Amino acid sequence: MKADRARRRSFLRASFAALAAPMLTACQRLTESTWFPQILATGETLSRNVSQLLGRKAMAQEFAPSDISPTFRSNGTSFPESDSYRQLVEAKFGTYSLVVDGLVEHKRSFSLAELRALPSRTQITRHDCVEGWSAIAKWKGVRLSAILEQVKPTAVARYVVFHCADPMEADGSSPYYESIDFDDALHEQTILAYELNDAALPVENGAPLRLRVERQLGYKHAKYVMRIEVVESFAGIAGGKGGYWEDNGYQWFAGI
Repeated sequence: MKADRARRRSFLRASFAALAAPMLTACQRLTESTWFPQILATGETLSRNVSQLLGRKAMAQEFAPSDISPTFRSNGTSFPESDSYRQLVEAKFGTYSLVVDGLVEHKRSFSLAELRALPSRTQITRHDCVEGWSAIAKWKGVRLSAILEQVKPTAVARYVVFHCADPMEADGSSPYYESIDFDDALHEQTILAYELNDAALPVENGAPLRLRVERQLGYKHAKYVMRIEVVESFAGIAGGKGGYWEDNGYQWFAGI
């Protein structure tokens, strides 16, 4: 059974990589195309069908330390161009706090020290990017389920939205945002990583926290997470489709 699951995941990863690879080096260029959103729509249907066969609690493949890639790319933003983020870097993130609000019983903010004190998980997994590359890395971070346990989402909550520090427009507006449902949010391997390969998460890879939702494609792994909002729907968030790239033609469910 495990071998069957691994083969299915390998097939999906290879399919996405083969479709995304031709001479495209950035997500912006993919979005400008007319064919790529259609491919993602097909991939979303395929991955949804496979996830139903495997179950949403199925684990992504984990690897040995010897499998770790020599480097892990800085995809997308490598340094958010904002004064507030620059100040956090200068303070070595000592003044950072993660705000968690929305449909929760206890709105809270967490310092990095408080997050590190919550239950954590370490995992060696493969990142698959729609740009056509993959890399294996070791991640350590706080379990998202542990954060949600602290704030207690209400009965009507359906999604977890991540608001990030990296602006997506030239004028500094439209910070990156992404979302997952509670099946992914409570998954064993879903963490907010603060370490990459046994060192503090580098700025170019999303410091101080980046989402690792291991059964989803790379654009779901939000970097520079500043705020978590628990919601019932996406209706009041930007274009209403649950994420920056989703509002630009990508599919919300990018499961592998």
